[in-house]
Amino acid sequence: MTRPILRTALAATAAALALVLAGCAGGTGGTASGSADADAGYITPGKLTVATGETAYEPYVYDDDPASGKGFEAAVAYAVAEQLGFAKEDVVWVRTSFESAIAPGPKNFDINIQQYTITDERKQAVDFSTPYYEASQSVVALKGGKAQGITDIAGLKALAIGAMTGSTSAATLEKAIAPATAPSLYNSNEDAVAALKAGQIDAIVLDTPTAYVAVNAPYIENSFVVGELPAAGIPDQWGLLLAKDSPLTAKVSAAVDTLRENGTLDELKKTWLSVLTEGVPQLQ
Repeated sequence: MTRPILRTALAATAAALALVLAGCAGGTGGTASGSADADAGYITPGKLTVATGETAYEPYVYDDDPASGKGFEAAVAYAVAEQLGFAKEDVVWVRTSFESAIAPGPKNFDINIQQYTITDERKQAVDFSTPYYEASQSVVALKGGKAQGITDIAGLKALAIGAMTGSTSAATLEKAIAPATAPSLYNSNEDAVAALKAGQIDAIVLDTPTAYVAVNAPYIENSFVVGELPAAGIPDQWGLLLAKDSPLTAKVSAAVDTLRENGTLDELKKTWLSVLTEGVPQLQ
């Protein structure tokens, strides 16, 4: 996710989602029994300290309880921990704000997972693992508005559409839709949502997970997901965040790569994120 503003506003209204809950298996043995080298770089030797948001949202973390392992990002964190040699009981959870974690300076965590989009700008202050998830982009509109009944990209071209400036959503809007009227760009997702509610634009583009929560929480009342946009060659990849030049970055990236190659990440996406696109049309 490029910015946290909409996520923060959703905290008070996020609704529980009905999913089949699946726990995440722990590893066998932590680094505490290993050499001094094995503990190098960790905040606490023998423990993996994982941060998530001050409030963690479904479907990434269920019941704001990451230690349960329930939710996509909670499950990913435990899968990474297992690859690093940590048992589930050796994973310690802490909380941070979105902004403080991406700011330069010392960290109180080994890794932080809360939908961080990997960007070159952020890489100046922090490290990222290789991507554990790539988000698509979707169009959200108010029921009964001009977007109602539109089923393809051609139908979107005549609409006034907004997005957050500098975001993957804005870039995808311009390339995938190429609307007849120049897109309206806003400083934040919150500003874009306000413009939609005020009738200043007909629709907005958000990453699909945010679009799902915004419509179903509902943060944007009386809204619906018009459809999911094609990637248009613009990735919105999420990575585990680490301190700048962390000695753990290569290890964590290797763990994520293994989970991608052995199919674990795909299985976790099916278990926890399939609800995001159920019934959402693919816009062509």
